[in-house]
Amino acid sequence: MPLAKDEAWFPAKTYGWGWSVPRRWQGWLVMFVFIAALIAGTPLVRRGPAVFAGYSLALVAVLVAVCYWKGEKPHWSWGRRE
Repeated sequence: MPLAKDEAWFPAKTYGWGWSVPRRWQGWLVMFVFIAALIAGTPLVRRGPAVFAGYSLALVAVLVAVCYWKGEKPHWSWGRRE
């Protein structure tokens, strides 16, 4: 269940669908761990590009799950309403 707007780690994007850059330090930590895990997995390229692609897709799936769990509800947005 998405968190309230003031508690969300990842805010909804202003334009488009999805999430924007993290709003809280916990979100930045999640992004740092994601990038570090992606870099740490680069030796998997030697085992084959498909292995690294599968590893990368698994990391992205975990990142999206965390964004759903700790972010605002994603929705299509045309900008801020006044």
